[in-house]
Amino acid sequence: MIFRGTAWRVGDHVDTDVIIPARYLVTIDPKALAAHCFEDLDPTLAGRIQPGDILVAGENFGQGSSREHAPIAIKGLGIACVIARSYARIFYRNAFNIGLPLLECADLHAAVESGDRLAVDNETGRIVNETRGTSFQAAPLPEFMRRLVDAGGIIEYTRRKVAGRR
Repeated sequence: MIFRGTAWRVGDHVDTDVIIPARYLVTIDPKALAAHCFEDLDPTLAGRIQPGDILVAGENFGQGSSREHAPIAIKGLGIACVIARSYARIFYRNAFNIGLPLLECADLHAAVESGDRLAVDNETGRIVNETRGTSFQAAPLPEFMRRLVDAGGIIEYTRRKVAGRR
């Protein structure tokens, strides 16, 4: 699948408390969480993100608590995928469990600015910054992870498997 959208750049070590502050953990509704996503980092960011946009992060994105609310909030914003230099492992697993695709690319963060237009192929890992005319190579998503994303997460994937569908 190829995602095309506007890049939104955040820094290194963005933790789950910055992604969704603990004061909003009274719900698991994606839209309600999305309204407060990144609020303490940039109160205007959630309002500027459009469905299909792409989040670009630095090192260790999603560190901190193991709350599933963080990837749920990002997915609720309509983010098509997240590309980071690296992820906290529990965030990585939680994101795929809810159907949010993540790619790792060491070089992209330093070469993209918020507002750039990106095209991302999650099968090959190729990323093109259409604004700047540059391309990058991320690790492609393994087939199983693509199936999780395509199904919308682990719950729907499991339902399909139990029902005998792919």
